[in-house]
Amino acid sequence: MSTAPNRHVTETVRFALGTHRLTYLPDGYVQLQPRAWFPDSPGAFWEERRGHLDDEGFLRASVGALLVEYEDRALLLDTGFGPAAIPADRTIPPLGRIEGGGLPDALAAAGVAWESVDTVAFTHLHDDHVGWAGDERLRGARFVASAAEWRGAHRRPAGQPVAVRDGQELFPGVTALATPGHTPGHLSYVIRGGYDGPAAVVVGDVLHSALQLADLTWRAASDLDPAEAVRSRRKIVAELSRPGTIGFAGHFSGAVFGRLAVSGDAPRWHPLA
Repeated sequence: MSTAPNRHVTETVRFALGTHRLTYLPDGYVQLQPRAWFPDSPGAFWEERRGHLDDEGFLRASVGALLVEYEDRALLLDTGFGPAAIPADRTIPPLGRIEGGGLPDALAAAGVAWESVDTVAFTHLHDDHVGWAGDERLRGARFVASAAEWRGAHRRPAGQPVAVRDGQELFPGVTALATPGHTPGHLSYVIRGGYDGPAAVVVGDVLHSALQLADLTWRAASDLDPAEAVRSRRKIVAELSRPGTIGFAGHFSGAVFGRLAVSGDAPRWHPLA
């Protein structure tokens, strides 16, 4: 796995977390214009980090889903962008291209049928997280998000929507963690691989790039409540700083799984190989 986050799109990555199996399923990518996406960041910061940008000068953020398997059960966390591609001139100004479509092949390669997924949980309901939610093969699944997200939903899932609250277990070993700010009802998730087992924290869009750790006060262009988003970033950093904790940050291209370590004045993301 690349040690330069956000340089390339992440491929399928799979490993064990105690009693659970975690698999990143890539669907596609989205380009982020760094100065526009992080408007508080200084230009000099990006000049010094050109190696993290693609050939067009964008941060290339991965888009996909996290498959969580426990015994004979399967959970999908988010569902990618779906079978679509939008060129830069048709997206909003902070974005370049956005493309999806890879999730079905990634799920098949993991040996899991759509119909065997009994729960789909969302961090939030932006388009790059709900793209495959309407697939008829998921009709038998429970669809989980916060009540605040369901109130603002403009796309309907294939199955029955279920609202969960902060601290509620929605799948064996998987608990919702309220992290509002990017959206009013944004959720992160904590996955525990057995009683007192290792933990993984699903970051969601609390962070869009490992480089954002340089200054947690930098807002993302799509954060609806920037002050709340800062509080949630600090909350997630505290969770990731717990000993032995693994992080899953779905937009960190080339480094979606990692651990947080404090180095100097700011935490740093250390990708898992």
